[in-house]
Amino acid sequence: MSYEIVSRPHEQNFIDWSKDKPEVLVLTADLTNSCEVGRWRDTYPERYFSMGMAEQNMMGMAAGLAREGFEPWLHTFAVFLYRRPLDQLQMSVAYPSLKVRLVGFLPGILTPGGVTHQAIEDIAVLRAVPNMTILEVGDATEAESVLDVAHAVDGPVYIRALRGEVSRIFPKDEPFIFNTARILSTGSDITLITSGIMTEEALRAIPLLQKRGVGITHLHVSTLKPFTDPIVMKALATAKYGVITMENHSIVGGLGSAVAELMSENGMGVPLKRIGLKDTYAHGASQKYLMTEYGLDAKSLVGVVESLLSKNLDISESELVESRTVSVHSSAKAEAL
Repeated sequence: MSYEIVSRPHEQNFIDWSKDKPEVLVLTADLTNSCEVGRWRDTYPERYFSMGMAEQNMMGMAAGLAREGFEPWLHTFAVFLYRRPLDQLQMSVAYPSLKVRLVGFLPGILTPGGVTHQAIEDIAVLRAVPNMTILEVGDATEAESVLDVAHAVDGPVYIRALRGEVSRIFPKDEPFIFNTARILSTGSDITLITSGIMTEEALRAIPLLQKRGVGITHLHVSTLKPFTDPIVMKALATAKYGVITMENHSIVGGLGSAVAELMSENGMGVPLKRIGLKDTYAHGASQKYLMTEYGLDAKSLVGVVESLLSKNLDISESELVESRTVSVHSSAKAEAL
């Protein structure tokens, strides 16, 4: 499994995209270079606002700017966009349904920073907020094309973003399409729905499962709210043995819960297995370690498929395609956290 690796796909792309959009502003909370907008600041200094470590104030200011016709794009780590300023987010931004874009980096266990920096329940919290749209990018192509998708939404948008060295899994001419899943493979035994970084992880195992005769319909989902895509409904209806979700998030309230709601509301009587953090906080460690430690990896997917099929597929760990690892201190990342 070999993909092009793109260094900082958001950085220059966001500069180019913003050129003819004077209404687009950037607000940051003391994490400018860490969120790949240092060069954006230098390019458009009059449209950039550094708010310091004051996320509640930043959210309130974004609301005021949006009411005046601007389109604020808040850049910080995901945890600081919904935990600390949740009241301001709900009352000042979501309630009046203002066009504020929340670009949250390091979602889930993408950081060694431990519980203070790991956004493991952001989807669960924000799915419950009225008027909120939730998007998650899974590769460099989506990191680049999510800008147009978010820009077109008439209301607040939360983006689970990727930074640093990012794989390009999807062709550049196949951009992110709102509320539309990507069909990566088809089969009638298992339906697998993945989001974010979990899609690349799942692709390590899927060819081996298919060689063992397992028919898998694999969907990559990038719009988590709304969650009304007919492609998803059709795929769920074709699963003979069961449905599996994989998410870089708690299994409570995220992608797995959204799928469970669809299945129960439509009377789909097959098992659902959710791969994700199992109602626990994670340690501070490397992404590779955490994915193995908490069962979010390709090996875990094989085990869940075997449980649904009630058979041993005899896939050894050495057969799984080697995962791509990125040092948290890589030159593409301004800081380890």
